[in-house]
Amino acid sequence: MSRAGGPLSIVIDVRRLKDFGIGTHIRNLVNALARLDSENRYHLVCRPEDHHEFSHLPENFRPAAYRRPETDPLEHIAFSLFVGRFAADLYHIPLNRVPLWMRKPYVVTVHDLSRLLFGGLTGARRQPAIYRARRGLVNATKVIAVSSATRRDVEMLFGIPTEKIRVIFDAPDPKFLAPSHPADARAAGPGAVLHERHRILERYQIDHPFVLYAGSIRRHKNIPRLIEAFSVVRGELTNDPLYSELRLILIGDEISKLPEVRRTVIQSRVEPFVRFFGFVPLDTLRVFYESAVVFAFPSLYEGFGLPPLEAMACGTPVVTSNTSSLVEAVGDAAILVNPENVFDIARGIRDLLRDDALRVRLVEKGRRQAQRFSWERTAHEVLATYLEVAGR
Repeated sequence: MSRAGGPLSIVIDVRRLKDFGIGTHIRNLVNALARLDSENRYHLVCRPEDHHEFSHLPENFRPAAYRRPETDPLEHIAFSLFVGRFAADLYHIPLNRVPLWMRKPYVVTVHDLSRLLFGGLTGARRQPAIYRARRGLVNATKVIAVSSATRRDVEMLFGIPTEKIRVIFDAPDPKFLAPSHPADARAAGPGAVLHERHRILERYQIDHPFVLYAGSIRRHKNIPRLIEAFSVVRGELTNDPLYSELRLILIGDEISKLPEVRRTVIQSRVEPFVRFFGFVPLDTLRVFYESAVVFAFPSLYEGFGLPPLEAMACGTPVVTSNTSSLVEAVGDAAILVNPENVFDIARGIRDLLRDDALRVRLVEKGRRQAQRFSWERTAHEVLATYLEVAGR
């Protein structure tokens, strides 16, 4: 433990660095803390294969390889013993998966409760999952929720008192907020930027206007209704001079685990017009965002909802849900629709395609909205939480 007034020793669990969503959070939080805090000592518990990912950080950030998989039956004890060697002032678990015998004091970040609310857990499987999740939060010194909606979910489902929960928003990856593209394109000027964008789209054989979805492929993401809404819009625009060849592009992981998505494509008779891509690099994803005519994200539930903000940062108008945390994220800078109504989703997409003035207005509002969130602000608030938990 550090002496009173000396630098803190802080352990952060970064083993999910490569995960979709949570990995973005971990990477950007650690990088922002490194820019902000040169005094306290950070121990980053990572998978051995990710050790090199932190080589660019300053001296007070040290990776520590942890070899045991999370599925190991001894994980609940072994992880606590491993982090105990650092004699830290506090521990940060950046998602609500806390070992049963976790050392204290610790902070937990809750991103969403989709696994419990939409993960298909029932009966004998659901109750133990709720118990473990609640136990991790009850024993935490402080809980960070990434939105007010997530804080309310934590309060209602687990009975965690409001004063124990601190709302600290996520933010878009800084790469989406940067003014231009990779270093070689920047050096060569705007013509090279456009050429690079065209080259990437050509590689993926994209030469038609498209509606984009990017995010994980899970049941609560509501992809089948998005496909049905796209089918409705396509039917209405068959003879449109601009959008008669409109496509829907879905970027997301593990689509094989949700067979109803492909089934909906077949049943909606839009097979030639729907493309599926798995994980794409960040620079490529940015090109997809910038090139889409509409970004559609009709999710039933989000802890925060970063993809709409990423699209806004890239200058693409957004259609998203009028539920959960998405309203907090997008404000009045997007078209909000009822995610359970296929025709309302279709209406939102159609309005953006047909109303140029609306598109221009939402692009401008969207850029401003995305800039309201920053990892510097997030890191400041997380560091303030660390200091509070450590009694500083």
